Amino acid sequence: MFTGLVEEVGTVRGREDVDGAARLHVTAPTVAEDLAVGDSVAVAGVCLTVAEHDAAGFTADVMPESLARTTLGTLVAGAPVNLERAVRADARLGGHIVQGHVDGAGTVVRRTPGPRWDEVEIALPAPLARYVAEKGSIAVDGVSLTVTGVSGTSFGVSLVPTTLAATTLGTVAVGASVNLEVDIVAKYVERLVGRYAVRTAEVGR
Repeated sequence: MFTGLVEEVGTVRGREDVDGAARLHVTAPTVAEDLAVGDSVAVAGVCLTVAEHDAAGFTADVMPESLARTTLGTLVAGAPVNLERAVRADARLGGHIVQGHVDGAGTVVRRTPGPRWDEVEIALPAPLARYVAEKGSIAVDGVSLTVTGVSGTSFGVSLVPTTLAATTLGTVAVGASVNLEVDIVAKYVERLVGRYAVRTAEVGR
């Protein structure tokens, strides 16, 4: 589990494509400090398992499903990526509960610079829109953000100075694809309420 608070912006130092999957080599000296084989790291919001590591970074395998459903399929050497190690049980949950299970890719459709922040609008796949609520949480490329507004199949976020300086969202351009993970609580609520509605309907027959 993650919090959506990026620890480091790493760099893809290499990529190997093998039988429809891929192996990413990421330079990340801060994140690599206490990694072990088998640990989880969120890479651009996608939970990956450490296969190898050294003082400079780590290597992780990316399965075909992740390549198809996330922006990891387009990564090339030199690309920057947001990184976060799995949260410790004794740590503060400063963002929100993030699983690293990307629900789909969104597209940046508008970016408006402010005095010290940027307002960004992101279009998302229609099936995900029902999970996004104003003042709710969403993870964008692994960054925990608060939704400032929702309109149809797009939503807005405000990027504060820290986010602009410490994550890849500081430079993401209009037209770029970003990984989206909606709030897991919203999905569970929908499932539980849906089951209750079905049972209520059956009893009323």
